[in-house]
Amino acid sequence: MSDTPGKPQNTAAFYGQAVASFAVAMAATAIGIYQLSADAWVRGFLAIAVLYLVTSSFTLAKVIRDRQEGTTSTSPYTPFEKH
Repeated sequence: MSDTPGKPQNTAAFYGQAVASFAVAMAATAIGIYQLSADAWVRGFLAIAVLYLVTSSFTLAKVIRDRQEGTTSTSPYTPFEKH
């Protein structure tokens, strides 16, 4: 038997829950913006703002993940530490 820790993997259920949660949140936001009683330009602005927030969040998550994967397991740090 090997006691070597491998890369932790998410379960299929966790992955599915994350995807479903994201889809529900995006759908609810889109419906809310669509149903908003405001001018079209206001709804458009909100839609673009939501899309920008989503892409920025994915980028931030990727940068943090890449930074954590690049460190050795003997030097733990928080994602917001300076190196």
